[in-house]
Amino acid sequence: MRMEPVTAVVLGAGARGRVYADYAKAHPEEIRIVAVAEPKADRLARFARDYGVPEAACYTDWAELLAQPRLADAALICTMDHLHYAPCMEAIRQGYQILLEKPMSPSAAECAAMQRAAEEKGVVLAVCHVLRYTPFFSKIKQLIDGGAVGEVQVIEQTEHVCYWHQAHSFVRGNWRRKDESAPMILAKCCHDLDLLSWMAGAACRSLSSYGGLAHFTAEHAPAGAPARCLDGCPASESCPYYAPKLYLTENTDWPTDTISVDMSLEARTEALRTGPYGRCVYRCDNDVVDHQVVAMEFENGIAATLTMTAFTPRLTRTVRVMGTKGMIEGDLEQCTVTLQPFGGEAQTFSAEVLGANAYGHGGGDVGLMHDFVLQVRGGGEGRTSAKQSLESHLMAFAAEQARVGGAAVELAAFERSL
Repeated sequence: MRMEPVTAVVLGAGARGRVYADYAKAHPEEIRIVAVAEPKADRLARFARDYGVPEAACYTDWAELLAQPRLADAALICTMDHLHYAPCMEAIRQGYQILLEKPMSPSAAECAAMQRAAEEKGVVLAVCHVLRYTPFFSKIKQLIDGGAVGEVQVIEQTEHVCYWHQAHSFVRGNWRRKDESAPMILAKCCHDLDLLSWMAGAACRSLSSYGGLAHFTAEHAPAGAPARCLDGCPASESCPYYAPKLYLTENTDWPTDTISVDMSLEARTEALRTGPYGRCVYRCDNDVVDHQVVAMEFENGIAATLTMTAFTPRLTRTVRVMGTKGMIEGDLEQCTVTLQPFGGEAQTFSAEVLGANAYGHGGGDVGLMHDFVLQVRGGGEGRTSAKQSLESHLMAFAAEQARVGGAAVELAAFERSL
């Protein structure tokens, strides 16, 4: 029997809101966008044009949209991190099924409150841990659960942020400051902590963490460097962070498309002259870390480490899973997973074998949206849940406490303290 498409409103028409709207555009039989809220007029107009949202269903404020009688089955909440809690709680109150961009909130107490409210109301609250849905991590999880490496003892994961991505998002961009967004271990690595918990198959018992902001500070600025790259920087040839090298090229996709709605060279140049992405990376107001390491012990005895670093030319995640009968190694960018059984021949699963694609987090965005539609239609639990997301978010908050405080944190005690 043919089912009617799920209807949805989008709160926040930035990059992530557009990703989910792209899915709706490609799969109109599954989901249809019927309204949008976005405070930036140019973004709002572009979203309405690209996704066929009528002018009467375009709002400049999420609160105005949610003040209407319920407009759809679902709400896709893609606002900035600190603007997740209020619209999420109101959408829960109204009975919307919710897809919430990660992180849930920069406040641990708010994360817990949202999870409780959704559970009490009986609505879906799916947090966008898209990497669980990638063929890459799905294969690793399948090998672990199938006993391919015996009993898992150690998991190592590295988040290669990449030098230019650090500069774009976490030095110049929206996630550069803890008070405006969240600690970087939450904003960037709640994905990774979620994956580690998923692969380990148990809750985290305790963790410790080390790291800080080492490089992107004023004392590391080249001699004579101005506040903006286009104001005659003497290091323009040698500096890898010189803004025109990133934004004034032939590429008009991400990350360039975040600096201006108009992708003409003139508009992009003006954006660098006047906007945040043209600033010298050593003269910004950033305060989030540029490297951090977290060491964890899970309830089933598995030990794990997560390394997050800006200081790499690669934009990827790499994984090692070490067990009593073998080891799994994986590289997300290359989309290869290698199983090396002790005393046996290695077997490599390539991108072609895994069925991955380049669209959105290695196929994860597609899997997440399809799963969310199934949940809204009453198709049971998804691969991730608000409760599981809360656990990994609390790991991130605990890791930041451990890093700042210089002492290990017991997760059970941390949760009781909320």
